[in-house]
Amino acid sequence: MTHETHIYPVPPAFAKTANLDPQTYRDMYKRSITEPENFWAEQGRRLDWITPYTQIKDVSWDKSDLHVRWYADGVLNVSANCIDRHLDTRGDKPAIIWEGDDPSDSVVLTYSELHREVCRFANVMKKLGVKKGDRVTLYMPMILEAAFAMLACARIGAVHSVVFGGFSPDALAGRIVDCDSTFVITADEGLRGAKTVPLKVNCDAACQIAKKTGRPLSKQC
Repeated sequence: MTHETHIYPVPPAFAKTANLDPQTYRDMYKRSITEPENFWAEQGRRLDWITPYTQIKDVSWDKSDLHVRWYADGVLNVSANCIDRHLDTRGDKPAIIWEGDDPSDSVVLTYSELHREVCRFANVMKKLGVKKGDRVTLYMPMILEAAFAMLACARIGAVHSVVFGGFSPDALAGRIVDCDSTFVITADEGLRGAKTVPLKVNCDAACQIAKKTGRPLSKQC
Protein backbone atom coordinates (compact mmCIF):
# COMPACT_ATOMS: atom_id res chain seq x y z
CA MET A 1 0.00 0.00 0.00
CA THR A 2 1.37 3.41 -0.98
CA HIS A 3 0.93 6.66 0.88
CA GLU A 4 0.39 9.81 -1.18
CA THR A 5 1.77 13.07 0.20
CA HIS A 6 1.18 15.30 -2.81
CA ILE A 7 -0.76 18.51 -2.26
CA TYR A 8 -2.44 20.21 -5.20
CA PRO A 9 -3.17 23.88 -4.40
CA VAL A 10 -6.41 25.33 -5.71
CA PRO A 11 -5.70 27.80 -8.53
CA PRO A 12 -6.41 31.37 -7.32
CA ALA A 13 -8.75 32.11 -10.24
CA PHE A 14 -10.81 29.01 -9.40
CA ALA A 15 -10.79 29.78 -5.66
CA LYS A 16 -12.34 33.19 -6.36
CA THR A 17 -15.45 31.49 -7.77
CA ALA A 18 -16.07 29.52 -4.56
CA ASN A 19 -19.16 30.31 -2.51
CA LEU A 20 -17.13 30.20 0.73
CA ASP A 21 -13.64 30.95 1.82
CA PRO A 22 -12.09 29.00 4.73
CA GLN A 23 -12.78 31.67 7.36
CA THR A 24 -16.39 32.15 6.27
CA TYR A 25 -16.90 28.39 6.49
CA ARG A 26 -15.49 28.30 10.02
CA ASP A 27 -17.72 31.21 11.06
CA MET A 28 -20.82 29.56 9.59
CA TYR A 29 -20.01 26.22 11.20
CA LYS A 30 -19.57 27.91 14.60
CA ARG A 31 -22.97 29.63 14.25
CA SER A 32 -24.62 26.33 13.28
CA ILE A 33 -23.43 24.94 16.64
CA THR A 34 -23.97 27.94 18.90
CA GLU A 35 -27.14 29.34 17.28
CA PRO A 36 -28.68 26.41 15.40
CA GLU A 37 -32.21 27.77 15.11
CA ASN A 38 -31.14 31.23 13.86
CA PHE A 39 -28.60 29.69 11.51
CA TRP A 40 -31.01 27.22 9.93
CA ALA A 41 -33.77 29.82 9.76
CA GLU A 42 -31.46 31.79 7.48
CA GLN A 43 -30.52 28.75 5.40
CA GLY A 44 -34.17 27.77 4.98
CA ARG A 45 -34.89 31.13 3.35
CA ARG A 46 -32.61 30.14 0.48
CA LEU A 47 -35.33 27.74 -0.72
CA ASP A 48 -38.72 28.37 -2.34
CA TRP A 49 -41.61 27.36 -0.08
CA ILE A 50 -45.21 26.61 -1.02
CA THR A 51 -46.15 27.22 2.61
CA PRO A 52 -43.42 29.14 4.47
CA TYR A 53 -42.28 27.63 7.75
CA THR A 54 -42.79 29.32 11.12
CA GLN A 55 -41.13 26.60 13.20
CA ILE A 56 -37.44 25.77 12.75
CA LYS A 57 -36.61 22.90 15.09
CA ASP A 58 -38.91 20.49 16.89
CA VAL A 59 -37.08 17.85 18.90
CA SER A 60 -38.38 15.45 21.53
CA TRP A 61 -36.34 12.75 23.25
CA ASP A 62 -39.39 11.46 25.13
CA LYS A 63 -39.67 7.73 24.39
CA SER A 64 -43.43 8.06 24.02
CA ASP A 65 -43.01 10.76 21.35
CA LEU A 66 -39.48 10.51 19.97
CA HIS A 67 -38.93 12.77 16.98
CA VAL A 68 -36.57 15.24 15.31
CA ARG A 69 -38.28 17.63 12.87
CA TRP A 70 -37.03 20.64 10.95
CA TYR A 71 -39.32 23.18 9.26
CA ALA A 72 -42.21 20.93 10.29
CA ASP A 73 -45.03 23.29 9.30
CA GLY A 74 -43.45 24.32 5.99
CA VAL A 75 -44.32 22.79 2.61
CA LEU A 76 -42.03 22.71 -0.42
CA ASN A 77 -41.41 20.67 -3.55
CA VAL A 78 -37.93 19.28 -4.11
CA SER A 79 -38.30 19.15 -7.89
CA ALA A 80 -39.32 22.82 -8.04
CA ASN A 81 -36.36 23.79 -5.88
CA CYS A 82 -33.92 21.76 -7.96
CA ILE A 83 -35.19 23.13 -11.27
CA ASP A 84 -37.89 25.80 -11.41
CA ARG A 85 -36.32 28.38 -9.12
CA HIS A 86 -33.25 28.51 -11.38
CA LEU A 87 -35.08 28.99 -14.69
CA ASP A 88 -35.17 32.81 -14.71
CA THR A 89 -31.49 33.29 -13.93
CA ARG A 90 -29.82 30.04 -15.04
CA GLY A 91 -32.20 28.56 -17.60
CA ASP A 92 -29.55 28.29 -20.32
CA LYS A 93 -26.79 27.03 -18.00
CA PRO A 94 -25.86 23.37 -17.43
CA ALA A 95 -27.99 21.52 -14.89
CA ILE A 96 -26.70 18.01 -15.64
CA ILE A 97 -23.52 16.90 -17.39
CA TRP A 98 -23.93 13.22 -18.29
CA GLU A 99 -21.23 10.92 -19.59
CA GLY A 100 -21.76 7.35 -20.82
CA ASP A 101 -19.40 4.38 -20.62
CA ASP A 102 -17.70 5.81 -23.70
CA PRO A 103 -16.47 9.34 -22.85
CA SER A 104 -17.39 10.46 -26.33
CA ASP A 105 -21.03 9.74 -25.46
CA SER A 106 -21.98 12.77 -23.38
CA VAL A 107 -24.86 15.22 -22.94
CA VAL A 108 -25.01 18.68 -21.38
CA LEU A 109 -28.56 19.45 -20.29
CA THR A 110 -29.58 22.99 -19.35
CA TYR A 111 -32.07 23.85 -16.62
CA SER A 112 -34.68 24.73 -19.24
CA GLU A 113 -34.17 21.42 -21.04
CA LEU A 114 -34.26 19.51 -17.75
CA HIS A 115 -37.48 21.27 -16.78
CA ARG A 116 -39.11 20.27 -20.06
CA GLU A 117 -38.06 16.62 -19.77
CA VAL A 118 -39.10 16.28 -16.12
CA CYS A 119 -42.50 17.84 -16.79
CA ARG A 120 -43.06 15.47 -19.72
CA PHE A 121 -42.05 12.50 -17.57
CA ALA A 122 -44.34 13.62 -14.74
CA ASN A 123 -47.29 14.02 -17.11
CA VAL A 124 -46.75 10.53 -18.54
CA MET A 125 -46.67 9.09 -15.02
CA LYS A 126 -49.88 10.92 -14.07
CA LYS A 127 -51.56 9.63 -17.23
CA LEU A 128 -50.59 6.09 -16.20
CA GLY A 129 -52.20 6.63 -12.82
CA VAL A 130 -49.31 7.58 -10.53
CA LYS A 131 -50.53 9.94 -7.80
CA LYS A 132 -49.34 11.59 -4.63
CA GLY A 133 -48.20 9.07 -2.03
CA ASP A 134 -47.71 6.19 -4.48
CA ARG A 135 -44.44 4.25 -4.28
CA VAL A 136 -42.58 4.01 -7.58
CA THR A 137 -39.69 1.58 -8.04
CA LEU A 138 -36.88 2.71 -10.37
CA TYR A 139 -34.89 -0.15 -11.90
CA MET A 140 -32.79 1.81 -14.33
CA PRO A 141 -29.35 2.05 -15.93
CA MET A 142 -27.24 5.15 -15.28
CA ILE A 143 -28.95 7.29 -17.90
CA LEU A 144 -30.51 10.75 -17.90
CA GLU A 145 -34.00 9.26 -17.69
CA ALA A 146 -33.20 7.94 -14.21
CA ALA A 147 -32.77 11.53 -13.01
CA PHE A 148 -35.90 12.60 -14.91
CA ALA A 149 -37.87 9.86 -13.16
CA MET A 150 -36.66 10.80 -9.66
CA LEU A 151 -37.44 14.48 -10.17
CA ALA A 152 -40.79 13.66 -11.78
CA CYS A 153 -41.78 11.54 -8.78
CA ALA A 154 -40.98 14.42 -6.44
CA ARG A 155 -42.89 16.80 -8.68
CA ILE A 156 -46.17 14.89 -8.34
CA GLY A 157 -45.64 13.84 -4.72
CA ALA A 158 -44.83 10.18 -5.35
CA VAL A 159 -42.15 8.32 -3.41
CA HIS A 160 -39.36 6.78 -5.48
CA SER A 161 -37.35 3.71 -4.50
CA VAL A 162 -34.13 3.19 -6.46
CA VAL A 163 -33.09 -0.44 -7.02
CA PHE A 164 -29.61 -1.10 -8.39
CA GLY A 165 -29.79 -2.26 -12.01
CA GLY A 166 -27.50 -5.22 -11.27
CA PHE A 167 -29.93 -6.83 -8.80
CA SER A 168 -31.65 -10.09 -9.68
CA PRO A 169 -35.42 -10.51 -10.25
CA ASP A 170 -35.79 -11.99 -6.74
CA ALA A 171 -33.99 -9.03 -5.16
CA LEU A 172 -36.06 -6.57 -7.19
CA ALA A 173 -39.29 -8.34 -6.28
CA GLY A 174 -38.42 -8.21 -2.59
CA ARG A 175 -37.93 -4.46 -2.73
CA ILE A 176 -41.14 -3.96 -4.70
CA VAL A 177 -43.08 -5.86 -2.05
CA ASP A 178 -41.32 -4.34 0.95
CA CYS A 179 -42.23 -0.77 0.02
CA ASP A 180 -45.66 -1.76 -1.35
CA SER A 181 -44.76 -0.32 -4.74
CA THR A 182 -47.45 -0.28 -7.42
CA PHE A 183 -45.38 1.06 -10.31
CA VAL A 184 -42.00 0.17 -11.79
CA ILE A 185 -39.99 2.26 -14.23
CA THR A 186 -37.33 0.36 -16.16
CA ALA A 187 -35.52 0.20 -19.51
CA ASP A 188 -35.08 -2.51 -22.12
CA GLU A 189 -31.53 -3.18 -20.96
CA GLY A 190 -28.56 -1.72 -19.15
CA LEU A 191 -24.86 -1.75 -19.95
CA ARG A 192 -22.02 -2.57 -17.58
CA GLY A 193 -18.76 -2.35 -19.48
CA ALA A 194 -19.23 -4.59 -22.51
CA LYS A 195 -21.96 -6.66 -20.86
CA THR A 196 -25.67 -6.00 -21.35
CA VAL A 197 -28.10 -6.46 -18.46
CA PRO A 198 -31.66 -7.54 -19.45
CA LEU A 199 -33.52 -5.08 -17.22
CA LYS A 200 -36.95 -5.49 -18.81
CA VAL A 201 -36.71 -9.29 -18.74
CA ASN A 202 -35.63 -9.16 -15.08
CA CYS A 203 -38.41 -6.71 -14.30
CA ASP A 204 -41.07 -8.94 -15.88
CA ALA A 205 -39.82 -11.87 -13.82
CA ALA A 206 -39.82 -9.75 -10.65
CA CYS A 207 -43.40 -8.66 -11.29
CA GLN A 208 -44.49 -12.29 -11.51
CA ILE A 209 -42.73 -13.05 -8.23
CA ALA A 210 -44.35 -10.00 -6.60
CA LYS A 211 -47.79 -11.13 -7.75
CA LYS A 212 -47.41 -14.34 -5.77
CA THR A 213 -47.29 -12.26 -2.58
CA GLY A 214 -50.77 -10.92 -3.24
CA ARG A 215 -49.52 -7.40 -3.94
CA PRO A 216 -49.48 -7.13 -7.76
CA LEU A 217 -48.25 -4.05 -9.54
CA SER A 218 -50.88 -1.72 -10.95
CA LYS A 219 -48.76 -0.53 -13.86
CA GLN A 220 -45.34 -0.98 -15.37
CA CYS A 221 -43.88 2.06 -17.13
